[in-house]
Amino acid sequence: MAIRVYNTLTRQKEPFEPLNPPRVGIYLCGPTVYKPSHIGHAVGPIIFDCVKRYLQFRGYDVTLVINVTDVDDKLIIEADAQNTTVPELAERILGSYLDAMNQLGIDSIDLMPKASEHIGDICDNIQKLIDNDVAYVSGQDVYFDVTRDDDYGKLSSRKVEDQTEHRDVVGETKRNPSDFALWKAAKPDEPDSVIYDSPWGRGRPGWHIECSAMSTRYLGDTFDIHGGGMDLIFPHHENEIAQAESATNKTFVKYWLHHGLTRFNTKKISKSDADMQEALKKMTLSHLLTEFTGEQLRYFVISTHYRRPIEFSDAELDAKKKGLATFHRLFERIERVTQTDLFSQPADSEDEWKSAEKCDADFAGEVDAFAMRFVEMMDDDFNTAGAIATLFDFANRANRFIEENKLETEDNVRARETAIAATRELMRMGQLLGLFRKRAEVSAVGDDELVGKLMGILIDARAQSRKAKQFDIADSIRDQLTDAGVALEDRPDGTLWRIE
Repeated sequence: MAIRVYNTLTRQKEPFEPLNPPRVGIYLCGPTVYKPSHIGHAVGPIIFDCVKRYLQFRGYDVTLVINVTDVDDKLIIEADAQNTTVPELAERILGSYLDAMNQLGIDSIDLMPKASEHIGDICDNIQKLIDNDVAYVSGQDVYFDVTRDDDYGKLSSRKVEDQTEHRDVVGETKRNPSDFALWKAAKPDEPDSVIYDSPWGRGRPGWHIECSAMSTRYLGDTFDIHGGGMDLIFPHHENEIAQAESATNKTFVKYWLHHGLTRFNTKKISKSDADMQEALKKMTLSHLLTEFTGEQLRYFVISTHYRRPIEFSDAELDAKKKGLATFHRLFERIERVTQTDLFSQPADSEDEWKSAEKCDADFAGEVDAFAMRFVEMMDDDFNTAGAIATLFDFANRANRFIEENKLETEDNVRARETAIAATRELMRMGQLLGLFRKRAEVSAVGDDELVGKLMGILIDARAQSRKAKQFDIADSIRDQLTDAGVALEDRPDGTLWRIE
């Protein structure tokens, strides 16, 4: 089955046919490094990290470029508010962002170009637009003339005359209200650290031209995939297309992939500035990564299809955290009943696990079906939500296989080897999504001797209640532990507990 992707430009799913197979170029609009990033800023990198991993699995040679906007009005304003310089602010925020990317397991980015380091490329692009008579100089500003681009609006389906609410108000001598800035003349009170020399005078580039220049610099005049949030379709991506195609007279991007936005539930938050600021702080990556592991946050994001909005709430985060724990409980169970360290070696290759001496033939057929369904889901517009649902079904079947073959009480060598190999196959599939790369982190409180003794007392009390048929008491103990974040798992050899 061929990979199909939803192309925002054509508004339909299309077969994925790279320009120069097996090479694939992907550009994603990255962070503007002026304030700490929140969970929404991680959505794109997580999604396209998964996209790259899967495309590599399908045999493509992928280059993933994510830019850094470190030249922007927002940085000037924030640096002034913090009484620091724009370069210092940008480096500090970028450092925190990269640390979060590392914890989220996003390690497939090939290039992260900074706008400040590509002023020459940006000026070259602007000059091409002037030479092609689609941009004009006004004083020391340079603007793109939207009336010179007959295709303007083809990505967003918006007409030029309908776009005045998004007009660029820089300068006072624009030809048309919707013309946007390619180069902004320096203002008297702006710091030297954000002012650059250009043929049109000292100043700095507009936001849109930065991405056009950096993407084509590393991926060529035409490349395969451009990604970003749906909020960037207009005006940012629309303007990128206008600039790039007017400069080269070539198609800029073949496939435009846009992910849904993150919805933050602020209805229960007081409207006071202090409460709002505290709520926003809890949404930052640096804060979330103190409460959740990177894998848990990654799982939270990819549990929703990338084109759908992500509902951010404590309830959703906790639900996804428990969902991920289902897989790690299976891994722990397999390790316990087989005395095998699943994480000590890479997961087996796609076919290796099915060697005759360690495979139950009937179960092998079911595993094949799960693997095929996983690929079908990912081939269908990188449907990570459907892929994870397939992994859930796989995990449930693996648990049943353990029970059917009584692996916790009997020594069945062939069934044991089959369970190990099949679980490694499940792990291999999950690793294509950046999951299951290491053993789940366990809260330190779980190792506390006193806590362990107290849990032993509660588990024993629950067991005694069940034995006496006092099921309401037993259920109450379990429910209260669940509410406190402690999960119990009843097994033939006893009840295990864990903090979730």
